Amino acid sequence: MTGPIPRIREGMDIEDQWVVLLREGISIAFYMRPPHELMASAVWRALERYRQAISPRQLGWYVDYSGDWQPLDSEGEAVIRQRLLAPSALVELIERPDSVTGIAFKYQGRSKAAAGFEIEDRENSCALEFHLPVEFLDERGPEWIRSLAIDLGRELPWNSGHTGLSLELGSWPKTLTPRLHEATRRYPGFDLNRLNTLALYLGTKLRPPAWLTFLGPPVLNELGGTEGLRSRLHSPSTQVEALSPDRAVVSLGPVPEAGDLEAGDTLPAYRELSRVLEPWLYAHKGAWGDFTEAEVRQWERRFL
Repeated sequence: MTGPIPRIREGMDIEDQWVVLLREGISIAFYMRPPHELMASAVWRALERYRQAISPRQLGWYVDYSGDWQPLDSEGEAVIRQRLLAPSALVELIERPDSVTGIAFKYQGRSKAAAGFEIEDRENSCALEFHLPVEFLDERGPEWIRSLAIDLGRELPWNSGHTGLSLELGSWPKTLTPRLHEATRRYPGFDLNRLNTLALYLGTKLRPPAWLTFLGPPVLNELGGTEGLRSRLHSPSTQVEALSPDRAVVSLGPVPEAGDLEAGDTLPAYRELSRVLEPWLYAHKGAWGDFTEAEVRQWERRFL
């Protein structure tokens, strides 16, 4: 069942100006176990590819180490390049500092020296996310988004990733929590990503399925490779494509879907993939934003 994607937007008046704090969009995310210093140049090239793709829209601001927004002028560009080519990196770029617009880039690149990379129970990873406005689905088409997602990940040594509908937050005041509860409980196809937390704890575990689910080592190998994964999925809308000998992308239909539990649209293809991937799914411990641990657990298992 495919219907119109619901618009989920909230904001507030600040000095007689409407500021958007929450909006629906599309997220392209990759999680990579190798330390940042081994792939800094590849991350820089992916950022440049994203900037070319979103034109004429553009990233205009970056957050400094004090948490303040600074213009991405020539001086700002030099700062970002220096950060991305350093041994570790923390970068956040947006289109506007006053409202969520659907154009954003976030990256947490962890150094080999960071705790967790040298021990057996490895949870740290480098986490990368690109945002697109949901309007791009109509303006440029779902196949354009799919091709862009694959292209952005082409040089990156990702272990997993996903592309699909997502809720983008500028901040998370308590006043937004009821709206987030309503949206995530009704529309299972929307993700709610928290990149900083995932960089610390995801490791090689997996997020819940999305419209496009990227699978690499070690999980794809444990599933028997692309053919082994394909043999377990039977939904007519699901396609499994090998991207390399140890990486694949699973497409759950031609377009991303929000689902609607109130209308009985439970996204069966997403549920089938979730059952196959259940042994490797990430289980967050503790609160997530303003959601309690129990609420997070219920949301993470929404397809199970």
